[in-house]
Amino acid sequence: MLAKDPLAWDDFRLVKAIADRGALTHAAAHLGINHSTAFRRLQQIEAVLGTALFERHRTGYVPTQAGEAMTAAAARMEADVAGFGRAVAGRAQTPAGLLRITAAAGFVAELLVPLVGRFLVRHPAVRADLVVAEEALNLSRRDADVALRAGLEPPPNLVGRRLSGIAWAVYGRADRPRGPAESWVGLSDSVAGGRFARFVRARAGADRVVLQLNTVMGLREAIAAGIGVGPLPCYAGDADPSLCRLGGVEAELGADLWLLTHPDLRHAPRVRAFMDFAAEAIAGMRPAFEGYAAPGKETQS
Repeated sequence: MLAKDPLAWDDFRLVKAIADRGALTHAAAHLGINHSTAFRRLQQIEAVLGTALFERHRTGYVPTQAGEAMTAAAARMEADVAGFGRAVAGRAQTPAGLLRITAAAGFVAELLVPLVGRFLVRHPAVRADLVVAEEALNLSRRDADVALRAGLEPPPNLVGRRLSGIAWAVYGRADRPRGPAESWVGLSDSVAGGRFARFVRARAGADRVVLQLNTVMGLREAIAAGIGVGPLPCYAGDADPSLCRLGGVEAELGADLWLLTHPDLRHAPRVRAFMDFAAEAIAGMRPAFEGYAAPGKETQS
């Protein structure tokens, strides 16, 4: 009689995906397989192990003790695989291979896409994967190699450089009539710990905040559409000819622009080349990021 097949890495990935997401459908979508395949594979894994890995509830899948142990093993295996990938990438000699870059949507169209395009011309052996994500991706798991992020300080597990300050001011449509009961728009409480939302509520009062969004790009579109006034980073507000500042730079909203990577990747040629290239390119844009008014952009009070 043949012995049962040993468990494979994909089996561990499936169990961890189900445990992380609490649902077979979400885990299948994450792994790029259909629900029936995931269901059948889970049954096969449990048959090999001779024990149930999850309790099935109406609200989702809850790991059993065996399921928790397998999920923990999968997490260790995932970390080892990612660490191996970073170590190999760090030994490359010339800029080549796939470079994963992540940034929020507000940095992509006008900043990153042209910058990455010029970088690829200079380094034709590199291919780029640009991941647009408002949330911070996990660079330790190789979800990305380089991250362009705005924040007060970088996470302690990453390394990189501060490229610029980011100044913010309140903007509105230049042609919009204003009165004492002006409507406001702003970022939601889920962004930056809610500090932008608190600023808007303190200025406007909760009853005058008519729209909240979770992206700077959406916020700029809302202000440009005349829905209300609101805070924007100066590099975004000053670039839109339909908008004008309604006051000075708001120091309490200031942040920094960071270019970050994992410590194991900082010496990888493609990562180092891109970070040097981006830092040089963005250095020339610091006046826009730090809020020096663009020519012809008069500040209104």
